Amino acid sequence: MDKIEELLTRGVVNIIPNIGDLKKLLASGKKLNVYLGIDPTATKIHLGHAVLLRKLNEFAKLGHNVTFLIGDFTALVGDTSDKESERPILTSEEIEENFKTYRKQAEKILDFSKVKIRKNSEWLSKLTYAEVFNLKQQFSLNDFISRELIKKRLSEGKTIRLDETEYPIMQGYDSYFLDTDLQIGGTDQTFNMQAGRTLQKKLRNKESFVLATEFLMGTDGRKMSKSWGNAIWLDDNPNDMFAKVMAIGDDLIIQYFTLGTNISLNEIAGMKTRFLEFNRFYLKQKLAYTVISELYDSENAKKAQENFEKVVQKKGMPTGIPSFLLPKTFISGASISRLLTASGITTSMSESKRVIEQGGTAIDSKIITNPSEQIVPKDGSIIRVGKRKFVKIKITR
Repeated sequence: MDKIEELLTRGVVNIIPNIGDLKKLLASGKKLNVYLGIDPTATKIHLGHAVLLRKLNEFAKLGHNVTFLIGDFTALVGDTSDKESERPILTSEEIEENFKTYRKQAEKILDFSKVKIRKNSEWLSKLTYAEVFNLKQQFSLNDFISRELIKKRLSEGKTIRLDETEYPIMQGYDSYFLDTDLQIGGTDQTFNMQAGRTLQKKLRNKESFVLATEFLMGTDGRKMSKSWGNAIWLDDNPNDMFAKVMAIGDDLIIQYFTLGTNISLNEIAGMKTRFLEFNRFYLKQKLAYTVISELYDSENAKKAQENFEKVVQKKGMPTGIPSFLLPKTFISGASISRLLTASGITTSMSESKRVIEQGGTAIDSKIITNPSEQIVPKDGSIIRVGKRKFVKIKITR
C-alpha cells in the first residue's frame, strides 16, 4: 500500500465527494490547502484528537500547505454536533487559558516547522453584519434542524440558542477564508465541514474535499470525552497513560493499534488475523508501550511498564511518589475529603466524596469509605486513590 492510499484509507470513514477525485488531485502534484480545526473548550487534547493530528502531519510531510486551526472564536458558541443539550458559554478569558497548553501537547505529533497555527478570531471577529447576512443566505434553516440530535432536542422541548444555528456557518467560513482544498475532521464534523464545501462552491466556484475519520473509543468503549472521564490525554504522565491503555476492553485493541499508533498496517493485519492466538494482556502491554514510546520515548515507556507491573500486577508501591506539603494547622479536624482535595489527588470535594465511597481510598493501607471521617495524618503518610494515584504527606510547621 503506497503512502497516499494509506493516508486516505487508514481510519477514514468517508471522503466527500469521493476518494477517486481526491487521489487524482494528490497525484497531480498540486500543493493543497489542508486544515484541521479544534475548539479550545478544554485545557487538554486527547488520544482521539491524535487520529486527526496524525493525518494532518502526514499531509504536511507530503509538502502540502497545512494549518492547525484553533477555534478561539467558534468556541464562544460551541459546537452542538455531538451534544444532546446546549454547551455552556465560555468567556474569552477561559478560551485563552485553555489554548495555552495546546501547542505543547500537539507538538508530540505535529511538526510545527511544517504546520501553521492560526486562530479563527483573526477573521471571524472582523466580519461586518452585512457580510454575516450574506453568508447566512447561502444556507437553509431546514438543513440545521433536520440533524438527528437537533430534532431530538426540539422534540424534548430543550433550548436551542439562536447562535448555535450559526456555528456551521462560522466553521464553513473558516474553510472559505483559508481557501481550503481539504478539511479533516471526525465523522461528527461532517455537517459543519459540508458548510465549508458549500461556501467554496457558491462563493468561489471551487470544488473542495472533506475527509472524515472514525472515532478512537474511550477506555470505556464510548467516544473519548472529557465529560465521561474516559479519555487518554496527550499530557497524561506515562504511568497513568500505561494504566489507562491496559484498562481498555479486548475488543478495542486492534482499533487502538490502528488509530492510536504508527505501527504499520501490515503488522496490524497480522495481529487481526491471529487475534485469537494472542495473549491479550501482553498484546495490550505492547500497545501501551508503543503509545508511550511515540508520545514520549522508549525509556519512559519502559519505566511505565515496570511501574505498572510493580504497582498493579504485584501490588507494590511505586517509586517517586510526589509529596504534598501539609501545614500542621490543617490537621486539626480535617476530613479525608478535604485532605484529598487539598493534596491535588482529586480536583473537587464532590470527586473526593465519590472516590471515597467507591472504596478505593486508603491512608497507610487503611481503607476509608466515609467521606466525612476525621483523620490525623502523620509525616510520611501515604494516601492512595484507586490503583495508581499516590501522594506522600510532608507536614510543615
